[in-house]
Amino acid sequence: MFILLVITLAILVVIGFSSMPNNKVNYVGDVFSTILSPFQRFIDFSGGKINDFFAHFDDINKLRKENESLKKENNDLKSQNRKLSELEDKNKELRKALNIKDQYSSMKMMGANIIAKDMGNWFNIFTIDRGTKDGTLNDFPVVTSDGLVGRVMGTDVLSSKVISIIDEGSSVSARLTKTSDLVVIKGDAKLKDQGLCIMEYIPADVDISVNDTVETSGMGGIYPKGIAIGKVKEVRQRTNELDRYAIIEPSVDFRRLEEVFVLNTKNTNSEGEDNR
Repeated sequence: MFILLVITLAILVVIGFSSMPNNKVNYVGDVFSTILSPFQRFIDFSGGKINDFFAHFDDINKLRKENESLKKENNDLKSQNRKLSELEDKNKELRKALNIKDQYSSMKMMGANIIAKDMGNWFNIFTIDRGTKDGTLNDFPVVTSDGLVGRVMGTDVLSSKVISIIDEGSSVSARLTKTSDLVVIKGDAKLKDQGLCIMEYIPADVDISVNDTVETSGMGGIYPKGIAIGKVKEVRQRTNELDRYAIIEPSVDFRRLEEVFVLNTKNTNSEGEDNR
């Protein structure tokens, strides 16, 4: 308290003297101002740099907030893009379904979801969620928008088993699209693991080559005529030039099946009874 009192009195005395004109105290003050001027400029310069330093951090915080906002906006746009892509895929599926309905307008057709399949990567035998309750019967053809899948091989009330054309137990009466020559498409135990099947009984005089297409012939009483089966991937010889067979790449991707359509070729109602 004593020191503060002395300092206060000294300041008051200096103020009193400095208020007097031509007082020596003023000259002393000027001298001190001249001496301290560089230090004052240094302090002002340092203060400006310190202000710039903290302003820089403030800008960083603003940029961080802006970056977070842009990230959120980007994630929202990605989510919207995914939804639009899903809607576009669904729209394509619906268009394909309409095309199938037009293609098989003479038959009753119902969609089915695959709910189970045998072991392995390929859908050679699988289960759908349509059964006798829906009018499903054995040997009903099963298709997608891409072509022939197979046929119903067993039914119960709520579900049915389907055997596809790549299974070794499958055999389809078919024809070459460009020549209408009859052939047989069979599943093969080795080829089914590649999603392929085999064409047999190729007429000796038929000109067959890679990429030739094959479709159902309408013979045999199971598959309607004109359903796409696939294309020739390779032509091979067995014992002689007349004994040929071909490897067929199906139109349907048997690794990624999800939904199929069951064709009612017997014109039955929902209870499975013949319409009169």
